[in-house]
Amino acid sequence: MLDFLKIAFCCQILEGYGQTECGAPAAITWTKDPTSGHVGGPYPTLEIKLVDVPDMNYTSEDKDEQGNPMPRGEVCYRGNNTFKGYFRQPEQTAEALDRAGWVHTGDIGMFLPSGALKIIDRKKNIFKLSQGEYIAPDKIEGKVGQSIYIQQIFIYGDSLQHYVVAVIVPDKAVIEKWAKENEAEAETYEQLLKHEKVVKLIQDEVKSKCKEAGVRYMPIQ
Repeated sequence: MLDFLKIAFCCQILEGYGQTECGAPAAITWTKDPTSGHVGGPYPTLEIKLVDVPDMNYTSEDKDEQGNPMPRGEVCYRGNNTFKGYFRQPEQTAEALDRAGWVHTGDIGMFLPSGALKIIDRKKNIFKLSQGEYIAPDKIEGKVGQSIYIQQIFIYGDSLQHYVVAVIVPDKAVIEKWAKENEAEAETYEQLLKHEKVVKLIQDEVKSKCKEAGVRYMPIQ
């Protein structure tokens, strides 16, 4: 998308990286850097370091396929534009901000040979719903994605809502074969996906896989 925008608008477009916990960016690309896929170097007002996450196999000693150094780890930053803490939330502040002033972002990054930072993963891919329940989407996606009828699945949650939403892409070849064997006729594939038999099939698959994963399932139409 970034490459497309640069070509379409014929102008300089900078990509930055940051959080609410820092004023403006923590990293930003250079105006004369034509490459994409990274967020540039540290912003002048702060410094960035990567902290080992051994349980996810991300360490400062990592090397690429050629044996060259490729340090990876949790992105941490500190500087003059870093926040001082969450208002009246000392426990949450202690989780994000250590005694040395480093903000632990929860993002996993790596430094490219150019010195640019690239975000590659999340340390804890979770989010909280309105009732305070924490959801680990990877667990649901991994389990439901095992179904032969489902090609792709994406779990989304909003902290203002009490439920999650699953965006599912059925496996076209498998669905068409199943529909033919189960007399679920339709003129087009789009109409087939709306067929009551196919809808029930997908819902039953999701319900079954969620049960195996220990997740409550409640369809919302």
